[in-house]
Amino acid sequence: MTVALRPSACPACTAAPAAEAAAERDAPRDAQIFLSLPTIHCAACIARIERGLSEHPGVRAARVNLTRKRASVTAADDVSAAQLVAAVEAMGYEAHELDASSLRATETDRAGRDLLMRMAVAGFASMNVMLLSVSVWSGAEDATRDLFHWISAAIALPTIAFSGQPFFRNAWSALKAKRLNMDVPISLAILLAVVTSLWETALSGEHAYFDAAVALTFFLLAGRYLDHRTRAVARSAAEELTALEVPRAWRIGADGVEREVDVAELVEGDLIRVRPGARCPVDGEVVEGTSEMDRSLLTGETLPVFSGPGQPVSAGEINLSGPLVIRATAVGTDTSLHRLADLVAVAEAGRARYTSLADRAAKLYAPGVHILAALAFAGWYLATWDVRTALNIAAAVLIITCPCALGLAVPAVTTAASGRLFRQGMLIKHETALERLAEVDCVVFDKTGTLTEGDPRLVANDEFDADDLARAAALAEGSSHPLARAVLRAARDAGVAPAKIENVEEVPGYGIRGQIGGEEIRLGRAAWVDAETGASTETWLRVGRRDAVRFAFEDRLREGASDTVAALRGAGHRVLLISGDTERAVASLAARVGIDEWLAETRPEDKVARIEALTAEGAHVLMVGDGLNDTAALAAAHVSISPASALDAARAASDIVLLGRNLSPVAGSLDLARKATRRITENFRIATIYNIVAVPLAVAGLATPLVAALAMSTSSITVSLNALRLR
Repeated sequence: MTVALRPSACPACTAAPAAEAAAERDAPRDAQIFLSLPTIHCAACIARIERGLSEHPGVRAARVNLTRKRASVTAADDVSAAQLVAAVEAMGYEAHELDASSLRATETDRAGRDLLMRMAVAGFASMNVMLLSVSVWSGAEDATRDLFHWISAAIALPTIAFSGQPFFRNAWSALKAKRLNMDVPISLAILLAVVTSLWETALSGEHAYFDAAVALTFFLLAGRYLDHRTRAVARSAAEELTALEVPRAWRIGADGVEREVDVAELVEGDLIRVRPGARCPVDGEVVEGTSEMDRSLLTGETLPVFSGPGQPVSAGEINLSGPLVIRATAVGTDTSLHRLADLVAVAEAGRARYTSLADRAAKLYAPGVHILAALAFAGWYLATWDVRTALNIAAAVLIITCPCALGLAVPAVTTAASGRLFRQGMLIKHETALERLAEVDCVVFDKTGTLTEGDPRLVANDEFDADDLARAAALAEGSSHPLARAVLRAARDAGVAPAKIENVEEVPGYGIRGQIGGEEIRLGRAAWVDAETGASTETWLRVGRRDAVRFAFEDRLREGASDTVAALRGAGHRVLLISGDTERAVASLAARVGIDEWLAETRPEDKVARIEALTAEGAHVLMVGDGLNDTAALAAAHVSISPASALDAARAASDIVLLGRNLSPVAGSLDLARKATRRITENFRIATIYNIVAVPLAVAGLATPLVAALAMSTSSITVSLNALRLR
């Protein structure tokens, strides 16, 4: 910061700005750090994490957002994101650093606040203008009537100039592109109502349409705001994925010294240190160290994969045990994680081309309204040779046919159906999700974290006893490996205290070892303890020279999984299981839940290709998944659902979020979506019948302002009541 020093008679005044600038320059600056918290689910989680982070040295403030599953931390400049991630994980929650610059675009909802403000202004003005109109309808005449009309104009003109801008802007954009949309007749009706009302008021006429114009603006803004709230929940999955990329890395220079640098500075060939618990910043090849990599988010593999010199690793994988040095082979936009983000962006663009029922109706409705109003103007002008009468009747036709009911038809039903689904444990995010859900005839499930809990549990059997469990728990205490955590949890649940073991040491890629009574004790891979590999997920315990003891694990089915599959198949839907896990694991699970068609060891692009193939065959696919490897498939499907426990990127890519752990609401949501679509179609019919009745009155010159206002209100209330039948 620079300060211009100007001559002053007072030395203190001269020195003060410079001192303030120096103090500001030297003052410690706070950093804003964002963490993704995919496993939080209640107010207790929020309180615990906020309290834990606030107690961390250097943290000024910490706020957790449950809806976004994200923490925002203000901390001293020397506090790193890695320290905060470790602190949150020590509390028992999963945490990932997010790139703040990639999240800025999704932080605000200016459009929603703007619509709400314009709707509030229109509603307040509408009430006041209506009160004045009631006085006119009650019999006010001559100068009194003119005075009320001028006061109405003074309220209505600035209100419409401010509140009607969303419609005017959209209509102008459509006309510039030489096309029609729903906002063109809306804007034309509002402007014609205002112009003819001013004309009538200036000529001391009996009729003015200020009340109708302001009320129309309010009703349409209400429908537009409901629609916007549905859209606002959805965020770009591509942005979430990009934010998950690690923003910094530890690069080993030519002098052998490690330096923390921005990922943008990395180039192919750089040597990068990846510490245990850290996420790989680039695609590369291991040149030093052994460890196990957690690929579950990227590939869906349940178990960690051994990684040693010469083996490839991908950006986004988590290093579980030993430190690794990798040589970068792809950085930035060339990494596998970024290619996955590109896949999601392409799939989202394809889904955005889906046209809603309201938009399809608007394409037919808008030209018809304009032609009808033009014919009414021409007919009355030829009949009376009076421009004023012809213009008044044309305006009345446009007002009475204005798509107020049509504008509310879809948002009213969507809001009612969303409320019912929310009470059943499902959150609708996309404005056309219900319409697309009603068309589904094929359902594709992911395995880990979707049909299963995604959390291995120790299977109780006769191969180990309480002493073995106590020894295994003692070794597992020092590891973050998923199977070690499962052993520790089983011992805790069984009330078994960990045994006393000395010299515990984790051997990256193999397991954990220690000393008990002068004997070495090991817990880890079968080959490391001289045991035979079994047919299930397992780890082995060996004490001294005794035979190794087997600990087997299983991933429990999610509650309601089998019933949901049975209900979907019973309703005639085709059901598939597509997973990145091994063939043995996928086949076993498919048999347990009753799915005949399954694919194993699929990559993210394979899942997208399979869904595109099903779509090409004419199927409307519902994808249910939770991982990063499912994100592109979720975006590519006709409609998609992800559990609340899914990673932020997967939830952002899906149209619907399953809030509870039970999978049962999925089958019921398809039936409710069909009912909602029927209600939308019924609302269109109501709007059409309303127009058939009201339009002849307007064309015949019988539509007074009172008739127009009552007709509009009646049609809007009717479609809203019809929508409420869903609740």
